Amino acid sequence: MGVLIALLSLAISYFGYALNRSKSIKADGQQSAEVKAELGYIRKGVDDIRIDLKASEKQMVALGERVTRVEESTKQAHKRLDTIEKENE
Repeated sequence: MGVLIALLSLAISYFGYALNRSKSIKADGQQSAEVKAELGYIRKGVDDIRIDLKASEKQMVALGERVTRVEESTKQAHKRLDTIEKENE
């Protein structure tokens, strides 16, 4: 009778261990899937930031070109004003 109880408790212990191991594997798989999904969202966010950055860089280049043209125009206007002032003296 004692041997039967020992075998029965051994079987119950093994099944409990197997059940907990299965739950642990499922939890690890679920956690891995969540991490992969979060990495996907982060990757998409980084890609969006890169696209926005390229657009901003293009705008900055265009703005720099406009500033250069305005500076040249201002320089020419000052030269014309200096010429007019010299003529009026």
